[in-house]
Amino acid sequence: MFARRFVQLSSRTAATAAPGARLVRGGHGAPQFNEPGGYLFGRKPGEKYESEGWEVIWIGGFTIAFGLIAVGQIYKPDTRIRTWAREEAERQMREEGDMLEYKKTAYKA
Repeated sequence: MFARRFVQLSSRTAATAAPGARLVRGGHGAPQFNEPGGYLFGRKPGEKYESEGWEVIWIGGFTIAFGLIAVGQIYKPDTRIRTWAREEAERQMREEGDMLEYKKTAYKA
């Protein structure tokens, strides 16, 4: 009984609603619009900018973090598989007595 009444109420349209009742959707009124003030970021040209207290800490923190990440990326160890394979091959060639460096020959055209 409750379920049937719930379905009836939830599927009600404007045509089947009680007389005088309006079905209003959205109901937020007219869209909000801020009139342009004519100044970028609301500051008049020539007006001195006063930084807020958190801005200096924020910029400093980002600068230090960027610097640490950059240094870390520059000095990180080379862990590529190709580098390891080359070093391993050179080690094995040295143990077997093979030459790692070849003699340069003069090019004759």
